[in-house]
Amino acid sequence: MSKTDADETRDGVPLTNLDQPLFDGADATKRDLVDYLDAVRDRIIPALADRPLSVIRARVGQAPFMQKNLPKYAPEWVRTVSIWSEASKRDVAYPLCNDRRTLLWLANQRAVEYHPTLVRTDRMDHPTHLVLDLDPPAPDAFPMAVRAAQLVRQALADAGLEGTAKTSGAKGLHVFVPIADEVTMDNAAAATRAIAARAERLDPAAATTEYMKENRGGKVFVDSTRVGWATVAAAYSPRARPDVPVSFPVAWDDIERVTPADFTVRSAVPLLAEGDPWRERMPTPQRLPEDLVAEGHEIPIARVQAMHEGKRRARARGK
Repeated sequence: MSKTDADETRDGVPLTNLDQPLFDGADATKRDLVDYLDAVRDRIIPALADRPLSVIRARVGQAPFMQKNLPKYAPEWVRTVSIWSEASKRDVAYPLCNDRRTLLWLANQRAVEYHPTLVRTDRMDHPTHLVLDLDPPAPDAFPMAVRAAQLVRQALADAGLEGTAKTSGAKGLHVFVPIADEVTMDNAAAATRAIAARAERLDPAAATTEYMKENRGGKVFVDSTRVGWATVAAAYSPRARPDVPVSFPVAWDDIERVTPADFTVRSAVPLLAEGDPWRERMPTPQRLPEDLVAEGHEIPIARVQAMHEGKRRARARGK
């Protein structure tokens, strides 16, 4: 294959090795990734813009890996935000994907997945959305995730709130709830826990808030820990999985008629026509009911509770 067959330039960004496999088992080329992201750029960039971004890169012969710190060889026009990492004791330069050429450059780096934070750089202490991440017990259990999403929707409606759903691009669903600017990080976290708990109470045989996997009893995990600085696969983001599925908006009326496999880097663009269903279906930002927030503040943080339980079990095994 000649160089011109595999390389080209778009918006001043050199694109290389486009006809190589994207990663082992992808059944897609790097060109498929680049073409898809370029086609949805006017939809995915608004979901990424001004949000610290982590990406998952995938290469042939290597396991996919997450990258947060922008490489030093990145072009100077890729904007970044520097954030102190307590874990690594250093500043991390997160990229900000605010324009087409940044998206193309990341795609050329084989950045398959795009995971922005729930905060923007201009309001680092205020999340823009609540997120309920619905994780079914097995890859073929998507209908169970649908049932859990409907429980979350009912819990939201009972609280006077609205959300919109998308496939995660993996095996489950995400429900996003846009919130007003004045909502603090702590109150957003509390409200997310309360919504999860209320969804679980609506049908405890179908949904659970149990963080430890071995205690879930084959139910859908309603994950309430995606808050603020947590990252979530963006709407329209591809995922580093066979056939390269994408996280795709789903209307509530259609949610029982779709599967995650319906939306891939090859099939998703024709389904969009000229629209942006993620933006079009997103409710306006909402204030959180005081009783919801108060209830959530009484609920232990799932990850912390699980950590303590894990330590307790370790001590018990040591006896």
